[in-house]
Amino acid sequence: MTTTTAPREDLARADGGTPVRRGAVGAGRAYALLLVITGLAGVLASWVITVDKYRLLEAEISGDTLNMACDLNPIVSCGSVMESAQAEVFGFPNPVLGLVTYGIIVCVGMSLLAGAAFPRWYWLTMNAGMLFGVGFCTWLMYQSLYNIGALCLWCNLAWVATLLMFWYTTFRNIHNGFLPAPTWLREGVAEFHWAIPAVHIGVIGMLVLTRWWNFWIG
Repeated sequence: MTTTTAPREDLARADGGTPVRRGAVGAGRAYALLLVITGLAGVLASWVITVDKYRLLEAEISGDTLNMACDLNPIVSCGSVMESAQAEVFGFPNPVLGLVTYGIIVCVGMSLLAGAAFPRWYWLTMNAGMLFGVGFCTWLMYQSLYNIGALCLWCNLAWVATLLMFWYTTFRNIHNGFLPAPTWLREGVAEFHWAIPAVHIGVIGMLVLTRWWNFWIG
């Protein structure tokens, strides 16, 4: 890691006129804060789910019934999601993975706020990790909606945080030429950066709404 930003002469031109930064690249305050905020949101969601999972296991051992604060109705029921097989895909509770990965994002965001800069491979590796996170969250969304039949509000917070950090990291990599893209796409991303995340989150909201339409309007 280096704490110096890439000098202007490190900008080269790829085919099609796309600017490519050859040296280490930092980030602006807004993006760094986005990583810190979304990372903290993910850590919070993962921590609460982990603690509730522990309490749920304690209740099962003692033969008690645990009513969680986020068990609002038959649909919004964190307990139903936590007791499912999908909640432990890798042999341990999913939020344990979240505690680690979201914690890393917070550290990256804080480093950028302090003036750190990272090379191309670092940005692409982080982008790939976030892409895995989006894929995993999408799978969990499908399982939650169509197999488990319940929603966990804390999981929803983690989903939104993952989507936001992924899309804005992708946009930065396109802007810096780390991901190949035509000029029109680079310019469109710069001007309408809010559109794709808004549509993505909106689609998820519509799926939730239509999945239990009769319940919401009942």
